[in-house]
Amino acid sequence: MAKEKFPKKIITLLKSIKNKRAKVVIDSILKHGSISTETLEKKYGYNHPPRAARDVREAGIPLETFTISSSDGRKIAAYRFGDFSKIQKDKLGGRKIFSKKFKNALYAHYKGKCVVCSGSSEERYLQIDHKLPYEVAGEINSENRKMSDYMLLCGSCNRAKSWSCEHCPNWLIEKNPKICSHCYWANPANHLHVALKEVRRVDIIWNSDEVQIYNKLRKEAEKNDNAIPAYVKKIIKNHLFK
Repeated sequence: MAKEKFPKKIITLLKSIKNKRAKVVIDSILKHGSISTETLEKKYGYNHPPRAARDVREAGIPLETFTISSSDGRKIAAYRFGDFSKIQKDKLGGRKIFSKKFKNALYAHYKGKCVVCSGSSEERYLQIDHKLPYEVAGEINSENRKMSDYMLLCGSCNRAKSWSCEHCPNWLIEKNPKICSHCYWANPANHLHVALKEVRRVDIIWNSDEVQIYNKLRKEAEKNDNAIPAYVKKIIKNHLFK
């Protein structure tokens, strides 16, 4: 693909991006006009090429995804710059680093628990997460952060949220922060949908001494020929509507 000529201010902006994976994508597109997932994987060793493209988008630079044929004839994704009038200025410079003081405050606020599953963990095992996905809302007031815009997630819940969000129509198309604010992954205690699916969800972790409760629950579920989630629903229904 023939490479385009870009205004000097756009070139300066693109060159200012420091994220390593994002730079690989940006420099390749500047040089060749596009870059494919095959090139990212085989030449640069990225096992998950879409993550590199996401780094560019998270830095505020619009990318378009299109389909090409790989060296062995398969249909694969490739990336080129999108409409520069849609540069997301609140994302320029990429994600901002969180101070240890800010994480300490979040850890105390959430009592050392993952906001989604309520599992207790040491501070080092919990990750700071934007309640409204960075891809959708950018960095909200990074100079004067509010704890209410962030939460702590365990690694498992953070990965589950990432997967769910990345497959949500709002993430992919509309990017409306208000829609995200009503999602389970932003507001587990009071949500209206899960990635725009008309469902409700609860994640439960049994910690330490609670494990014996789980073991008893499992045995009772097996005795009643139920999977544990179905048995829990049955107990709750009997309790609420007895």
